[in-house]
Amino acid sequence: MSLSIIGGSGFIGNKLSSVLRNKDIDFVNLDICESSFHKEKFRKCDVTNILDLEHSLNGDLIINLSAVHRDDVRPKSLYEDVNVGGARNICEIAEKKGINKIIFTSSVAIYGFAEKNANENCAPNPFNEYGKTKLKAEKIFIDWFNKDKENRMLVIIRPTVVFGEMNRGNVYNLLNQISRKNFPMIGNGENIKSMAYVDNLADFISYSINFNKGLHIYNYIDKPDLKVKKLIEVSRKCMNLSSKPIATLPYHLALIGGYFFDIISIIFRKNLPISSIRIKKFCSDSQFDSSVSQTGFQPRFSLEDALKKTVKYEFIDKRNEEITFISE
Repeated sequence: MSLSIIGGSGFIGNKLSSVLRNKDIDFVNLDICESSFHKEKFRKCDVTNILDLEHSLNGDLIINLSAVHRDDVRPKSLYEDVNVGGARNICEIAEKKGINKIIFTSSVAIYGFAEKNANENCAPNPFNEYGKTKLKAEKIFIDWFNKDKENRMLVIIRPTVVFGEMNRGNVYNLLNQISRKNFPMIGNGENIKSMAYVDNLADFISYSINFNKGLHIYNYIDKPDLKVKKLIEVSRKCMNLSSKPIATLPYHLALIGGYFFDIISIIFRKNLPISSIRIKKFCSDSQFDSSVSQTGFQPRFSLEDALKKTVKYEFIDKRNEEITFISE
């Protein structure tokens, strides 16, 4: 089998490339940015340029990781161009070249402000451009699949927030706050955060290559979920800090402080590490359910072990000279 990874130079793509190489699976990475790893597998290609794709896209299977995903992307039209236009181009070339297998990484962002433990059957209700365009892309891939259900395989994977070594996203930012000796606990910590460790997600994408023909849709979450107070306890112990923060701030008091920082941010036109939105996110549930276990897939790392590995890499060993990946 040979396959093409579209957008394989990013955080998930590099991990997936390592998994595929370990399995001796032939692949090429099609991306606009050269990979920091696996450089011999890289071929420059812009998913928004259909001629680029027609020239470069080959093999038995396509894995589409390409996406515009940060909240601060400008112009906003890039979400539509890359996430939606890219999906449309991929399907057109796949049909033209007779490629009948596609794996697409979508996102739980398609659910928007979802009910607790939202599963794959919950109605989508995205609220931001990223979630809206990911949902549009899903529909394009499903339309492609429906044209030849008997012969095609489509896997749609909706990961929750993905974390791991070298990533500079929301989980890293939270861990960075926790690493400070004067870190205060906000709220009671009983709220739950669903997370996905990048190594486990890459393993599952690789695992799904061998799924049977048909439409397969899965949320990807590493279970069981952790309560925020457990996440903090595990992280601080790994950092050789007291497992308990120095103080606990009631949620409503912290939120008032967050609004104060919002005003300061507006006045000085500067993004600050504290805001009302960050406090709301920290104290809210973000919990999803998944039917991945029904496929027989077993993740290599428990969520707690994955958290310890990440903390050790970033805050104990402090390999700050390494390449990093920026995400939400």
